Amino acid sequence: MLLEAIILGFVQGLTEFLPVSSSAHLRILGEFLPSAQDPGAAFTAITQIGTEAAVVLFFWRDIVRIISHWFQALIGRIPRNDPDAKMGWLIIVGSIPIVVLGLLFQDQIETTFRSLWLIAGMLIFFGVLLGIADHVGAKKRKLQDITIGHGVIYGFAQSLALIPGVSRSGGTITAGLFMGYERAAAARYAFLLAIPAVFGSGFYQLFKSLDEPGVFTLGETAVATVVAFVVALGVIAFFMNWISKHSFLPFVVYRVAVGSLLLVLLSAGIIQA
Repeated sequence: MLLEAIILGFVQGLTEFLPVSSSAHLRILGEFLPSAQDPGAAFTAITQIGTEAAVVLFFWRDIVRIISHWFQALIGRIPRNDPDAKMGWLIIVGSIPIVVLGLLFQDQIETTFRSLWLIAGMLIFFGVLLGIADHVGAKKRKLQDITIGHGVIYGFAQSLALIPGVSRSGGTITAGLFMGYERAAAARYAFLLAIPAVFGSGFYQLFKSLDEPGVFTLGETAVATVVAFVVALGVIAFFMNWISKHSFLPFVVYRVAVGSLLLVLLSAGIIQA
């Protein structure tokens, strides 16, 4: 099982920040590993701690500055409209929807939402939606142009990723593109916005797993988390460089292809939903 955990951790790190849905990939891949089982929502959430640790390391200067300026603005040492202080509030406001909806739909997240039929549909639908947003979006707004209202919209878009197949980065980037933000600005805010939600969910599932063991042992999950962290560091650097020069079309094509193949495999009875 350790080898399976390592493979899943590698895939988690590889797909978390690409708009292709890491949770969908882990769910699908689980069916083709020797154990042929769903690794579970808990394993997915815990290994995402590794990928978010990579975000913290990659953007650590931004994060330290945002936290520092937010506190300074809170106590009146700097203006409240300071851009970094404002970003702190935007991350807080944008995180509220996924916290609320995550608690409300916790049972469905761990059961119904992990149906491969649903995942296939989400891969295709939100892949096409990403393509449309990338094509019609004005791509003029920058990171400093985000308003509280836009932050809330980003937050609800992120919460759609509670359904595997949507993609946390894909959902938030799609919303950003539709609102006219540049690709890099939409992605940067999506990565920063994910930090509180992913760490919160990951450590909550880690705490739960102490009493409710999952498919993998805590040791195997820990190894997968470390692997995800290492791989994710390289992926973030690649992705931020890619979107500054290219469109999202390759990811759109990939999502539709994987979703379509999954529908064929399910219809043929090769795998079970």
